[in-house]
Parts: sequence; structure tokens; C-alpha cells
Amino acid sequence: AEELKGLISEKKRLENEIRKLEAMPKVYAGRFVEPGDTFRLHRGDPMMEREQVHPGGIVSLASLPLDLPESTPEQERRLALAEWIASEENPLTARVIVNRVWHYHFGKGLVKTPSEFGNLGVEPSHPELLDYLAKRFVDEGWSLKKLHKWILMSQTYRQSSLPREDCLSVDAGTKLLWRYPPHRLEAEPIRDSILAISGNLDLSMGGPGYEVFEPNDNYVHVYEAKRSFGPEEWRRMVYQFKPRMEQDQTFGVFDCPDAALPTPKRTRSTTPLQALNLLNSPFILQQCGILSQRLVEDAGADVSDQIELAFRLAFGRSPCDTELTSAEALVNQYGLPIFCRAMFNANEFLYVN
Repeated sequence: AEELKGLISEKKRLENEIRKLEAMPKVYAGRFVEPGDTFRLHRGDPMMEREQVHPGGIVSLASLPLDLPESTPEQERRLALAEWIASEENPLTARVIVNRVWHYHFGKGLVKTPSEFGNLGVEPSHPELLDYLAKRFVDEGWSLKKLHKWILMSQTYRQSSLPREDCLSVDAGTKLLWRYPPHRLEAEPIRDSILAISGNLDLSMGGPGYEVFEPNDNYVHVYEAKRSFGPEEWRRMVYQFKPRMEQDQTFGVFDCPDAALPTPKRTRSTTPLQALNLLNSPFILQQCGILSQRLVEDAGADVSDQIELAFRLAFGRSPCDTELTSAEALVNQYGLPIFCRAMFNANEFLYVN
């Protein structure tokens, strides 16, 4: 009986020790194991293994073989794959990269399907231009900086986006690049630009991101959008924590994709909610109030000087006489914050021209 009591006591002591261990912080950790053999599966059934499959190239790309001995170590396999992808004999890699960069600058790529260059994709609108840029990109050592420079310094990129009747009648979609195709900024640069103009943008690099939802410890997590913001939320939007199936209350309506889904090409929509969010959301109201204070502090008490500074900050130019007269009437009647809200809703601020 005494021995049994001792065992029970020892059991309780061990259970208490286990509870203490369970209460300690936990982290996810990886465990590296040697990869197992891979087999061809009959009709895809994992229970019906056939002959063993060894590392190698894609059979359909016979023009660019990737032959590896069966005993090749994993490190050499990875190196061989990297060299195969970046080979000068493989033009697809460079063409995809060039098309993506073009897509980011023009709003649409030379190939409209950036993740599909195969039979299901769209043919390039300017195949010779795509091939020229891809070859030059490879010849210059795969330099993305040079690629950006070639595009941004080109006459095609630097031309006006103003329409011309003779061209619109032939090519309304600007497929022939007779003007710079105007397109709205994405959610991220809109938010970052607003913070930069108000003087609040935090450009610090790295570190933890910021939350746009109130913290809670519910078993079933409920995402309630924040209604007040401080310096910790004034970092660039690339550092925003994005939970799956949830959107930023203000900028989610600007076609900001779900973080759980790969989105090679964003949708582009124009809805009343976008304008309403840029007029009435707590974030915009706060930033407009801060911008108003900045205009008063930096430009003084004169309304004309305040409007001049606001135009230079938001549009990079001075207002014309008509704009100045209208803006002065708006400020005098409703105040600077209302004028700032109008600036953030202007097409000149939201669209790349």
C-alpha cells in the first residue's frame, strides 16, 4: 500500500511538471529529414507505386535538357535546377521577368497573363519588344536596376496620357502604346502617399509589422477594425499584417487582394465605396487634420500660401488661377480639413498619368 501511494504521488508530481512545460511559450520548428524516394503513381493513386522517378528535366522541353545522375546530392540538384532556370538557352525566364516589370510600370504587361505564357495565355502585344528587352536583360547580367532604367527613360513611358481623337478611334484600349495608359494607384501607394503628404510616413526598414485590427484573445478570433491610429500604424503598408479573408477597412476596397491567395494581376474597379472611404474613414479624417496643421505651420496663416503648398505636396505643381479661386472659397467656407479630403479624392492624386 505504501508503495502504491508513492507511485500515485510520483504520478501527480510528474503531471504537475508536464503542466508547467505546457504553459511555457511554444514556437514552430522545422525538422530536417532526408527526402524519400519518389515513384510514379498509377492513375495518381499513392497506394499504387510503380517505377522510381529520379531528378531530371521536363521531358516536353527537350531543347533544354537537365540530365542528372541518380546519385547526385541534393545541393548539386538545387544548383543544377537554378542554372537550368537562368540558362541563356532558356528564354522563358527572362521574358517572364521583363513582362512583370513592364506590368508594374504600365498597369498591364506586354503579355496580359503574367503567370501564363503557355497555350492558355494571351499572345504578347509586342513580341519583338518583349524579346529585345529579354535578350538585353540577359546580356546585361540580369540587372533589374538597368531594366527599370530602360523602361522609365523610354519615350513610351514618358509620353503624355492625354487622349487623341484620331488614336482613340483606332485603338481605344491603348494596346499600341500611343500614349501612357492611365491607371489608378494600388492600395499600398495610395495609403503611403497620404502618410507622406501629411508628414507621418515611417520609412524605417525591417522589424515587426503593424495591426489594423483591435487585439483580442477570443477562442474564435474576431477582427474588429481600429478606429484610432498612431505612429506604430504609420509605417509603409508593405509592413501591414494581413489576416486571411479580412481586408483593411479603408484601403481594402481598392482591389487589395486576399493575402492567402496568389494574385499575379489585380482586378481594377471603380466603386462609390472607394470615394466614400477616402472622404469619411477614421484614418483619412485623422490624416487630413494632421495635414491641415502642417499647412498652417509650414505656409503660415495666408490661405493662398496654404493651398499652394498643398498642391505642391499632393500634385507636384502649383494651382492655376481657377483652382486657386475655387480652393480658397472651399477653405473659407468649410475649413482646411475638408479641402484636404477633396485633394485626396482628386483623380490627379489617385491616377498615374
